[in-house]
Amino acid sequence: MADQAPQNFSNHTKLVPLFHFVLLPLLFVNLLWRGYRVYLVINDSHGRAQPLLDLLVAFILIGLALAARIFALQAQDRVIRLEEKLRWKEVLSPDLAKRFSEVGRSQIIALRFAPDDELPGLAARVLAGELSEPKAIKQAIKNWRPDYHRV
Repeated sequence: MADQAPQNFSNHTKLVPLFHFVLLPLLFVNLLWRGYRVYLVINDSHGRAQPLLDLLVAFILIGLALAARIFALQAQDRVIRLEEKLRWKEVLSPDLAKRFSEVGRSQIIALRFAPDDELPGLAARVLAGELSEPKAIKQAIKNWRPDYHRV
């Protein structure tokens, strides 16, 4: 990971080229083609079933691709939550660490970018309600702690 550019708020999102630029566009082209084929046979009394089934399969394939992406992200969110819970116990005071369950999932995911020396202050601000949105939490981080493993 040393050859990668330093991570910060403006470049921390990750696009997976095979998924975002190949698979999804091809699935949407397929959907449009199948929709066009249904349009062509809509007034035809014969042969409507196959284009309609093809269109249904096109929707199913898009749903399957999106579901697979969501499942992967949810699994990563669970791992991040566990990692951060352990880090909170190591880095924060016992009073702050025991309040981990009061912090929302998206806030914890945003706080993972905070280095150990900034985490206590940011966690206190989140728990006080001063910072609630993930974007605001990430923008409040001064020295970004990268996460290059996110899919």
